[in-house]
Amino acid sequence: MKTGTSFNAPLPNPPELMSCRMKSLSPPAPELPISQAEMDALGWDQCDIIIVTGDAYIDHPSFGMAVIGRVLEAQGFRVGIISQPDWKSPDDFHRLGRPKLFFGVTSGNMDSMVNQYTSERRIRSDDAYTAGGKAGQRPDRAVTVYAQRCREAYKGVPVIIGSIEASLRRIAHYDYWSDKVRRSVLPDSKADMLVYGNAERQIVEIAHRLAGGESIKAMTDIRGTAFMRSDIPAGFHEIDSHELDTPGQLIEHPDPYAMKASDIGTCQNPAEPQPVRLMIRSLDTERTVIRLPAFEDVKDNPVLYAHASRLMHLETNPGNARALVQRHGKRDVWLNPPAIPLTTAEMDHIFGLPYSRCPHSSYGNARIPAYDMIKHSVNIMRGCFGGCSFCSITEHEGRIIQNRSEDSIIHEIEKIRDKTPGFTGTISDLGGPTANMYRLACKSKAIEAACRKPSCVYPDVCSNLNTDHTPLIHLYRRARRIRGIKKILIASGLRYDLAVKSPEYIEELVTHHVGGYLKIAPEHTEDGPLSMMMKPGVGSFNRFRELFDFYSKKAGKKQYLIPYFIAAHPGTTDEDMLNLALWLKANDFRPDQVQAFLPSPMATASAMYHSGRNPLRKIRSRSEAVFTAYRKKQRDLHKAFLRYHDKTNWPMLRDALKRMGRSDLIGHGPRCLVPAGHSRFSAAGGRHVKKKMSHRRYHKK
Repeated sequence: MKTGTSFNAPLPNPPELMSCRMKSLSPPAPELPISQAEMDALGWDQCDIIIVTGDAYIDHPSFGMAVIGRVLEAQGFRVGIISQPDWKSPDDFHRLGRPKLFFGVTSGNMDSMVNQYTSERRIRSDDAYTAGGKAGQRPDRAVTVYAQRCREAYKGVPVIIGSIEASLRRIAHYDYWSDKVRRSVLPDSKADMLVYGNAERQIVEIAHRLAGGESIKAMTDIRGTAFMRSDIPAGFHEIDSHELDTPGQLIEHPDPYAMKASDIGTCQNPAEPQPVRLMIRSLDTERTVIRLPAFEDVKDNPVLYAHASRLMHLETNPGNARALVQRHGKRDVWLNPPAIPLTTAEMDHIFGLPYSRCPHSSYGNARIPAYDMIKHSVNIMRGCFGGCSFCSITEHEGRIIQNRSEDSIIHEIEKIRDKTPGFTGTISDLGGPTANMYRLACKSKAIEAACRKPSCVYPDVCSNLNTDHTPLIHLYRRARRIRGIKKILIASGLRYDLAVKSPEYIEELVTHHVGGYLKIAPEHTEDGPLSMMMKPGVGSFNRFRELFDFYSKKAGKKQYLIPYFIAAHPGTTDEDMLNLALWLKANDFRPDQVQAFLPSPMATASAMYHSGRNPLRKIRSRSEAVFTAYRKKQRDLHKAFLRYHDKTNWPMLRDALKRMGRSDLIGHGPRCLVPAGHSRFSAAGGRHVKKKMSHRRYHKK
């Protein structure tokens, strides 16, 4: 593989994953080994690479450790897996011996803190990624703990951290569980390098360069990586982040994206009341680095934290992103631009590797809930250009959709039919981060490479976005014709604002691929919360519902939508939740489960939650305040509004309605939200500015 990958490698011609294959030492292993006995059976005396993971080892392309392991195996490397080790000492990290090249450390498919704690900071009683669903099989902040144990077990072996946990903690980040800003996971873990995103491209290049004798410390030119360094190297031009986020005069263009080379950084954020001009100088962006405020500055200054979050999100397009640095003590965390998205050929290569598609045989008949959920599903694409502020998909997988070919997807369905135990003919999902972004992209590669908008669909679907669902319709039809396939369901989240652009897609979906109920996530009905979420207005949902009902009736089917909503999201007032409850009642929706906002690291909404500011707009000390329900009682009230029909919530809702001057909604009339009765709870008021709280105080009722 070519070394010294250019930060600005052209998007159409990225380095191919398949082009640097080493001579394979042996045929693919039936399962990647998890013990010395399995290594002996394969004739191995040593692993080249050992992957340490917080999940049970499932050899399936929906699980990150299996994908990375099989990709490296296809390159000729010997890869072993240490799954859910005992982290209390380094002993269990000797399980497979000393790796020749490096340890790869992942928390698993989920962030370990999200995996172990609810949105109310309560410890979860189970773990879907563990055999038997047993909780407690991984530590808090697993990437940091595992990396430190690898270092203790074998000094001098490079340690490379990855997974969504590392991706979302690559710079200083707000940590909801400790209610403070924490350092980047890189210095805390003492790892040699961090890879962010799905990382196949990065990890293959790192492995080959290490195998060629290059030092891990010399690999400072690989996109999608982060590492520590003491100073800015010669030849780089450093720009302070404060110089970039500066209001300026709007430059009129016939096409808002038709910018000159010197204006590539100029954009009009759809959430901005005033245009923002990012002052990009006429410099070689490959040799430009942006300095974010230091960890020591952002940890105690919410305004600076929101500013850093805003700038980081503006530097996430692989076509124009520049390197970022952030000081941590006496050293910098250096963040290279994101990796070039995978081509369709590379995606097909990855999903066509010889996975067993089953949990490791050592688990016997133990049930692993996460595997049960996906074993009959097929991932058809990666990425999401939705840009929802509370979601971490875009920060991890990127906003450019990476598609598999139709042939590759059909071949995987046939594998499920022929090889997966217990298959009865139903494919549970053809999807990915979203159900209906397959083969959707910007109409122009030049526009795509220059754009800095955080979303292609907010506040409305971009006119430069191709919204043709024909390839997806064709895929559905071809998949249904496969011998032995009785039903194909669509379970991934549906972007209804895109779907309404293609009524023929909605007809195809509701006629053939809905099993009576379709989950959909409008998240809210009120403009205030929706603007903070970067979600479309309720009008798009209403239009989709009309088409859903029309085509369901046309197909002679009784089918229903199950809408999902978020409680206590930044920007949501008690009045917003009341209006949502009234809308639910008017439309006869009675949610069984409710979701309270959980501030995940790096998400824009988490910056709102922590700072009380709106980073979708320019950040100033007197910037727009964002109302947020911080106190447990008010969060409980917001959840209670979503379940207005649950009689256990009625006392709380009666008190709240009286406090809000809406006693007219208490009674037994058709307009009433709750019946009359005696109140015994008092609803807590909200605050615009969050005060520091201890963990105990947060739970105090």
